[in-house]
Amino acid sequence: MGTGSVGSWTTPKVFRPGWPLTALFLLFPLWWVFGLTSFAFVIFAVPLAVELLRRRALRVPRGFGTWLLFLTWVLAGVTMLWSDAPTGEPGGGGAGRLMVFGFRAAMYLAATVFLLYVVNADERRLPTRRVLRLLGFMFVVTTCGGLLGVVAPSLEFRSVLELVLPHGLAGNAFINPMIHPAAAETQNILGYEEGRPIAPFAFANSWGANYSLYLPFFLLAWFGPDAGWRRRLAPFVVLLSLVPVVYSLNRGLWGALGVGILYLALRLAAMGRVWALQAVVAALLLGAIAFVASPLGTMVQARLNAPHSNERRGQLATDTVRNVVEGSPILGFGSTRNVRGSYFSIAGGSTPDCPACGVPPLGTQGQLWMVVFSQGLVGLALFLYFFARRFFAHWRDQAALSIAGCVALIFWVIELFVYDTLDSPLFTVMIAVGLTARMSRTERRAVGAR
Repeated sequence: MGTGSVGSWTTPKVFRPGWPLTALFLLFPLWWVFGLTSFAFVIFAVPLAVELLRRRALRVPRGFGTWLLFLTWVLAGVTMLWSDAPTGEPGGGGAGRLMVFGFRAAMYLAATVFLLYVVNADERRLPTRRVLRLLGFMFVVTTCGGLLGVVAPSLEFRSVLELVLPHGLAGNAFINPMIHPAAAETQNILGYEEGRPIAPFAFANSWGANYSLYLPFFLLAWFGPDAGWRRRLAPFVVLLSLVPVVYSLNRGLWGALGVGILYLALRLAAMGRVWALQAVVAALLLGAIAFVASPLGTMVQARLNAPHSNERRGQLATDTVRNVVEGSPILGFGSTRNVRGSYFSIAGGSTPDCPACGVPPLGTQGQLWMVVFSQGLVGLALFLYFFARRFFAHWRDQAALSIAGCVALIFWVIELFVYDTLDSPLFTVMIAVGLTARMSRTERRAVGAR
């Protein structure tokens, strides 16, 4: 990690260092009711940025220059908002497209603030244990929201923000899903209407991504040696969380969890932690038996036999890359574009007889495709290089925090192909990168030994 002078860090005494993180996560259910979950991270990045500006010098993780170049590419994309993609709908580069661009750019900048804040807040001012417990609490919130989506899939209501915004703005197709709280998304994937949990987030895939990324830090905070009363409840929380995991019908989540568990098992075996490896295998066997013996196993099999979106996803990804290569390989198009026509219907768009005929915009259905389409091939290379460098900086560390951070990065990279993660998932990853980056080599060896 790059070093700089520690500098001064003055925080009003009435506020505890790191209070924006505490307020963001502990009050997250309240932000959901207010309709602010998609904006809360940007809002709370402001006081964090103010604290950072009070420092004389900042420390940054190695490879951060690449991330700054990526942010430059993001901002430069504004010049491409009025360019037409080869197979996209022509025109339409008005205020709406600029609003979407501004929202996504603000997300990237706010995530950068979170990263820098965690890196520069030392262990005394912002203990790792406190941050892990906040992320672990979010796993509990995500589990409770998922269970709510299972038992009350039709629950929805108008948020406080939805009530105060002008009707035209609150009903905007881009804004409304983010400010309208609902317990589940009702979709016909298995041949019948089924609610997929989303609370306290906006979409079913967002719920799956958040579940996986909070999980490693929940395990650290609730199963660790200083977990206290949490350790007795932790197994029950994990067991209950499997119910909404299945009902979410998120194959990306299932695949990511499988790869993450395999990585963890290999790391434990390489470290000679036989007892820990045995515990993982035993937990998997018990979970598998309970899973097969319950109706959940039947639901998973039905989902695997109903790959309803595979063809459309594949075609959309192919068209996304082709548009960029042919139209703007260096800068991309700054933001997403609607597809001209439809893959399944001459009329184009969804209809009552063909709800799947509507094609999502180019650059959606996966954060990877959004980066490709919005920032071009150069932007994609910068984006992936930064996170790859952070992974390989810690993939051999024996510290539990480093292992958890690497597992979270594995989850995230897998889900980049299928989930739009420019929201809470990106911030969780940035916090993980910050926590691992601020550990010195001496600390990593000491923690690993313990």
